[in-house]
Amino acid sequence: MQRYKVEPGTDVDLSHWDPDGSATFQVGKKEGKRALPGLNERLEQLQEVLYAEGKHKVLIVLQATDTGGKDGTIRHVFEGVNPQGVDVASFKKPTSEELAHDYLWRVHRHTPGSGEMVIFNRSHYEDVLVVRVHDLVPADRWQRRYEHINAFEKLLADEGTTILKFFLHISKDEQKERLEERLEIPEKNWKFATGDLAEREHWDDYQTAFSDMLARTSKPWAPWYVIPANKKWYRNLVISQIIIAALESLDMQYPPPEEGLDDIVIV
Repeated sequence: MQRYKVEPGTDVDLSHWDPDGSATFQVGKKEGKRALPGLNERLEQLQEVLYAEGKHKVLIVLQATDTGGKDGTIRHVFEGVNPQGVDVASFKKPTSEELAHDYLWRVHRHTPGSGEMVIFNRSHYEDVLVVRVHDLVPADRWQRRYEHINAFEKLLADEGTTILKFFLHISKDEQKERLEERLEIPEKNWKFATGDLAEREHWDDYQTAFSDMLARTSKPWAPWYVIPANKKWYRNLVISQIIIAALESLDMQYPPPEEGLDDIVIV
């Protein structure tokens, strides 16, 4: 999985990352989809130990262009995990209350506690993406935010949070197909927003903003992974493998049972 990791301190040009790649797993779509339930089961086991042990915290960040697959990733990769210990935080347009605070205020409130896994569907990175592309704040202001974000994530990591960040990389042609699908399939009409077309006009600007985001905020304590996401089944396999490997590296254990349980008789 290291082939998808953005090494700290390296430049990133997304045009050099293949969104259609599937080289890591030498299987086709049918075999790939067949392998996912086994990964779901392993992730479910690890998440249960995470919750029971109550020691570690896990933050998973998902960023992508519109139609990039954030919702689908959550639905398929985390299928079966215990909702008692997993939360999804979605960050949309800031409210008036949120705008009255610093831009990280609304994010910090949703970070995981001990034993919890939190998935950010979009995140604090919107404040170096949307605000940059649409010129919502002066350039010197959003440029300072890279340093803020790195320090914020270092704080979380120092306090015991494992951070995994995934950029779901799709091509412009793939986005076109997915937008057309939302128009053509009645059950998906609700997902189509004309605003997505306006954002699509800024495709090149967003690719530049994403590239800078990846280069400037992939750190040892909070690495970015660029996930080829044109093939949904492959996206799910890669992300599942990375998360499972990270959880296994924590060497988590169930808490020891109370003493004397062998003598208890339930009548």
